[in-house]
Amino acid sequence: MKIMINLLLLSVIAVISGCSSGEGSFRAGYDFGSIDKIAVVEVTGYFKQEGVRNQIANFVEMELLERGYAPVERSRIQSILDEQDFQASEITTADDAVKAGKILNVPVVLLVDIPEFGEDINITAKMLDVSDGSILWVGSGTGRTGKLLTTAIAATAGAIAGSAVDSDHKTTGAVIGGVLGGAAGYSLSPQAAERVREVIGKMCDTLPSGL
Repeated sequence: MKIMINLLLLSVIAVISGCSSGEGSFRAGYDFGSIDKIAVVEVTGYFKQEGVRNQIANFVEMELLERGYAPVERSRIQSILDEQDFQASEITTADDAVKAGKILNVPVVLLVDIPEFGEDINITAKMLDVSDGSILWVGSGTGRTGKLLTTAIAATAGAIAGSAVDSDHKTTGAVIGGVLGGAAGYSLSPQAAERVREVIGKMCDTLPSGL
């Protein structure tokens, strides 16, 4: 029992800078340099749009690369899971993430969750050992966006563009343009993306190097 407790002892570090901060815990004594591949299997939580989830997953992968890890490309992950009739959208729990990792034949998976995204950003991540489902690292990052989401702005711009298309059907054009603009707006604005990257960076600063 004492051996198990010792193995599960976690080291804790925190990173705070400006309006963003991060904190995390990792398994003490684990050789993170032995991880040859890692897969960001899913981004869950606030965003349902695939484009935004991919954008956030890409930010996480960039941070992993900078820290010496070798992330599997996201389109490759989806392709392999599709071949096995296992959709990435089905990954909502740690158990699901581990199952996906076994299909992908990677030793470690990362599951990212965004429970809150408004004026405040809250992002969390778990790194799991696929062999036994145990947690190797858990991190979180917080920050402020200052209302930098683009959906409403894009919808408004789309409505203006739509109304200009057909002066005889201005109302119809505005409605159609607003719908199309809103759909196009399901991505992060450059300002919001920069802030999200900052939060993810602070979170990943608590992750031990994979070198």
